Amino acid sequence: QVQLVESGGGLVQAGGSLRLSCAVSGRTSTIYTMAWFRQAPGKERERIARIWWSGGSTDYADSVKGRFSISRDNAENTVDLQMTSLKLEDTAVYYCAAQLQVLAPYNYWGRGTQVTVSS
Repeated sequence: QVQLVESGGGLVQAGGSLRLSCAVSGRTSTIYTMAWFRQAPGKERERIARIWWSGGSTDYADSVKGRFSISRDNAENTVDLQMTSLKLEDTAVYYCAAQLQVLAPYNYWGRGTQVTVSS
């Protein structure tokens, strides 16, 4: 079992920055990748950033590439998402999730944190 708790959401003006954090606990040695997803009202959930638990490689959706950065703090067992140059369309509920095996679904999810970007 893996437990995930997000924090750091809030209201920010367009062009601003925000940092989300996901506290990871439980059987962390079983994690293959961690990811941040988001879901805006009326839209499908979208994976926006992913990090391999061992090695730290990352990849990003085109919608956030160059603006968002995912990182892992080994000492604190957190996975952070640094968001810069925020746009109105980044408004969504943001979730962190854990994948335990290659090609497996993301089976462990946090409850989400709301990010609202205002003009």
